[in-house]
Amino acid sequence: MTNLLTTPLRIRTLDGEADAFATFPSHGQHPGVLMYPDGFGIRPVLRDMARELAGHGYYVLVPNFFYRTGPAPVLDLPEHIGEEARPAIFAELMPLIEAHTTERVRRDADAFLRFLRTRPEVGPGPVAVTGYCIGGLLATRTAAAHPDQVAALAAFHAPVQAAGPDLHRLTARVHFGHAESDLTPEALGELNQTLDAAGIDYTSEIYPATVHGFTMSDTDAFDPAGLRLHWDRLLPLLAGLT
Repeated sequence: MTNLLTTPLRIRTLDGEADAFATFPSHGQHPGVLMYPDGFGIRPVLRDMARELAGHGYYVLVPNFFYRTGPAPVLDLPEHIGEEARPAIFAELMPLIEAHTTERVRRDADAFLRFLRTRPEVGPGPVAVTGYCIGGLLATRTAAAHPDQVAALAAFHAPVQAAGPDLHRLTARVHFGHAESDLTPEALGELNQTLDAAGIDYTSEIYPATVHGFTMSDTDAFDPAGLRLHWDRLLPLLAGLT
């Protein structure tokens, strides 16, 4: 089994300092992956998912993109995020999401990718970005803003349609894994037509019988089959980095 290291980090940005963590194999250099959390932020399930990915031979950087509010966790979350807790959590969360403008995303992406390039554990060459929920939208905007640095993009149960013109700027290999509750087949067809028109090398599909948040094992939305399919799609996509 791969011996992994995990380290807390501080990343200087134009707007302050973002807390983050990285997890990676203990020896050698590895392709870099910028992983954006979902809106609930950095917590044990995200640390577990980052370590799972790092175990396949990647340096995985997970930033707290709500760092302007404070260090993670920025919300008081229960151990299991059930339906009864969601209204109060979203009442706190939505103002943070609404304040996280496209301009903020791009400024932070510059800093996060610059940080990845400086790490001695990260090998030369392009990196990947991946994300969940709102983090998937951030990943999409990051890949669009840095086509020279990002070779692979994956987003899961993410509102990627909101990326708008950024979709036409993608040059990375792309996988979008949608929740069945988030996207109708008709909407999927429209999105895929946009990707086709942009000439993107992509897969974009609805994961059967899933609801928004299906990858997150600490929520009621969790779907084990959906999480397995997520890994089945993500790992081959990233394999081109090595």
